[in-house]
Amino acid sequence: MRTLTDLFTINGKPMFAPDEEIEVKYNDLDASDSGRDESGYMHRIVVRYKLGTWSFVYSNISEEERMYMESLFPDEPDFIFGHPSRLDPSVQEETTCYRSNYGIAWKSAGMDIWKNYKFNIIEC
Repeated sequence: MRTLTDLFTINGKPMFAPDEEIEVKYNDLDASDSGRDESGYMHRIVVRYKLGTWSFVYSNISEEERMYMESLFPDEPDFIFGHPSRLDPSVQEETTCYRSNYGIAWKSAGMDIWKNYKFNIIEC
């Protein structure tokens, strides 16, 4: 079984360490009133700065590991995600997030092996 890590947690419970790199992106959230005027000048009304998106990939995962990971994500609109701080990775912080774009492929039904377990965790 793969190793649990406290670097990334869902509602305080550790996630399994992925076997692929974790991609992190930050985007600003603009208000719907943002946009270009007739001269082409962009008028931005930023509602929030640097909202995080963390992309996780597990190339191969057992049924037991899959069940544990799925148990972390509640049937709720959001959860508390623990992760290293953007400004200082040695500091842990928690943000309210939701999971999106998740999927998995069943590699071997007889052996309960899954592959390409992927999902994004997106800051609310």
